[in-house]
Amino acid sequence: MLNARVVRALNASAATATRIGAATALLGCGVALFNRATVRRLPVDPTTTIESVTVCIPARDEAQRLPGLIDDLRGQVGVPQLRVLILDDASSDGTEAAALAAIASDPRCTVVRSEAEPAPGWTGKTAACARLAELADAAVLIFLDADVRLAPTAIAAAVTELRHSEAALLSPWPYQVAESLAEALVQPLLCWSWAASLPIAVANRSRRRSTAVACGQFLVFDAAAYHAIGAHAAVAASPTEDLDIARALRRSDRRTALVAAGRSASTRMYRDAAELETGYTRWLWSAYGATTIGGAAVGAVAALAYCVPPLAAIGGRGSTRTAGLLGYSAAVASRLLARSLESTTLTRTDLLAALAHPISMAAYLRLYSHSRRARHTNTLTWKSRHLSPG
Repeated sequence: MLNARVVRALNASAATATRIGAATALLGCGVALFNRATVRRLPVDPTTTIESVTVCIPARDEAQRLPGLIDDLRGQVGVPQLRVLILDDASSDGTEAAALAAIASDPRCTVVRSEAEPAPGWTGKTAACARLAELADAAVLIFLDADVRLAPTAIAAAVTELRHSEAALLSPWPYQVAESLAEALVQPLLCWSWAASLPIAVANRSRRRSTAVACGQFLVFDAAAYHAIGAHAAVAASPTEDLDIARALRRSDRRTALVAAGRSASTRMYRDAAELETGYTRWLWSAYGATTIGGAAVGAVAALAYCVPPLAAIGGRGSTRTAGLLGYSAAVASRLLARSLESTTLTRTDLLAALAHPISMAAYLRLYSHSRRARHTNTLTWKSRHLSPG
């Protein structure tokens, strides 16, 4: 009799967990659907901007990727007062020479070489961005990662949307190219993480720091607002400087806005599983606060919503199995809706990756755990630099 009671109690608990997880997944799908219908995209036919615009590119060991971005910037239209500043941050792979070759004497482009290591309390990227900002003199400052690729109207579109939004910071979200298996499983989660949890049209009108979203690959600042908060010095030690600088702007009662870049910008951050793991390890520990409580809570909710329902769909019975199927279907749908925010054309790989969403979540949680361990053991590194755990 006792065993039967235990079994019934376990089944009841499993059924409850499945229903809660399925409801959470359905809610996420609803938010993703709302965002798919309402998130703005960069205009495909922007007006010519008469403002001065400086594009700042921090580059460390980017000899392979940087020339493509330089070519794209030299081909921009609708930005007659465009200037491009590139900081070679003590690279060892010939980044400076590659940049100079790509520039081909274009007077709008300047390359600066720095041999200095970041000062205590600074990350390499924030130090490089701060140095670039010191050299810039423009109404609009744009920070780009070296692996971003741009359509010819991307810069003009970004400036047009910045002024239309009346924000201090505009963050166009680039399409995250994912070619390897590891990339396909993990990279789309970056967009999905906000697309399935935060109504962006509402968040863009808010000053609340908790609803700020930004992507450091492509940041467009009103220069006066950027300098008013102390520029990158305000986030000198942050491993997620993009998000924290958006929060700093909101703290000063300024607006920040996220838009989809659409066809205007794309990027392939990592090329294989090893590079992806190193990249996520350096910052993921800070995603939910410095303590373990936030990460544990997010991990528990993620497991409940995106791992329990598919398990119930496979091994459950009756209404529990139905709830599991419903939750799993909602998760797959939210993943596809989020991916379609980045690109309106979904590929077979996108579909297969969405079907493997529970595996993606497990991989992400493993990356988070690995990042926390690396921080605890003070072994965080990026591009041959040791990173302070903060």
